Amino acid sequence: MLIHLDADAFYASVEQAENPDLRGKAMAVGGIHRGIIASASYPARARGVYTPMPTASARRVCPELILVHGDMEKYAHYSRRLFSFIEDFTPLIERTSIDEGYFDVSGHRTLNAMQIAARLKAKVQAELGITISLGIGENKLVSQIAAKLRKPDALVEVPPGTAREFLAPLEARWLPGIGPKAAERFTAAGLLTIRDVAEAAEAQLAALAGSGAAQLRAYALGIDERPLVVERDEAKSYGVQDTFSENISDRETILATLRTMADGLMAKVRADGKAIRTLTIKVRYPDFTDESHGTTLDQATNLETDIYPRLAALLRGAWQREEPLRLVSLRFSNVCEPVVQGELALDLDAIRRTRQQKAAELLDQLRAKDLPLTRGHAVRTRTEP
Repeated sequence: MLIHLDADAFYASVEQAENPDLRGKAMAVGGIHRGIIASASYPARARGVYTPMPTASARRVCPELILVHGDMEKYAHYSRRLFSFIEDFTPLIERTSIDEGYFDVSGHRTLNAMQIAARLKAKVQAELGITISLGIGENKLVSQIAAKLRKPDALVEVPPGTAREFLAPLEARWLPGIGPKAAERFTAAGLLTIRDVAEAAEAQLAALAGSGAAQLRAYALGIDERPLVVERDEAKSYGVQDTFSENISDRETILATLRTMADGLMAKVRADGKAIRTLTIKVRYPDFTDESHGTTLDQATNLETDIYPRLAALLRGAWQREEPLRLVSLRFSNVCEPVVQGELALDLDAIRRTRQQKAAELLDQLRAKDLPLTRGHAVRTRTEP
């Protein structure tokens, strides 16, 4: 099953998350005195403000409108975190824009699509302070319409085999290729609903849609064969897992294992000339149930010393049942280019990081010569169960 994600009034919602005083008010992101509206809150939309309305027009229809300058760097940061949450459930993700995308959850071993969607919505609300709309369906068309049909904060599932029934009563304008002007032509021809399009005569549909008639009818029947387009970076992610010979309850031993994992993964990250921003821990219980917890760093890193302080909190987030673990894994994602440091280190933090960088590179060089060098925490993972 595919899930379509559509963040609700994304730019405006991010501004409201950053400034709770804006919640529930008619506000928008855009030019303060000129330009266009890039995103409007739902109270503003109720007053007639829409995207991409000119700012001057928006002020006329909604005099109390609060306007906020856009910050694309901030929105990109929220977007990265949003999509990193999806990576907790599946790597099969297609991002179609900064605030929309599809992901395939068919292969998840323990959760169904509705459970995944519910958990994702709760996580986004709790950690980002925004709402998203999710649609679940057999294909892109059905999942996208399901997500958009009841915005905001929607969660709509279209069970397998019911796509045609779900689409039939909806207005024809919901189909791809039927924009406002085309919708007028279809209405004039008596094709008001998707059912009407599905049942229209071939000649009539060809006259209205031209060469796209066959595809349009397929959509009206709930058929969409467009594949998921998953981005494949040179190194999409780095991951490792360890299945214990017997179930383990000792938290310190597991943390030592995770630190050792971080050492090995970061050596690979540096060898590829990359850095990472997202780290995720997954645990598995004796009943083979998996739980994950992840976080996205404010800045990319290729140093394991930046990862160590995060591991305990991530482990707590993933390991919430009072049961031993049979497996633990660590994954780095959001792979990007490393930040280039300036030539002069002028503060203590910069000096510390420069020393850590040099120490890590030296350790990499020595390991490349097959010298058995490890950090201290690796000793615990070898000597204790």
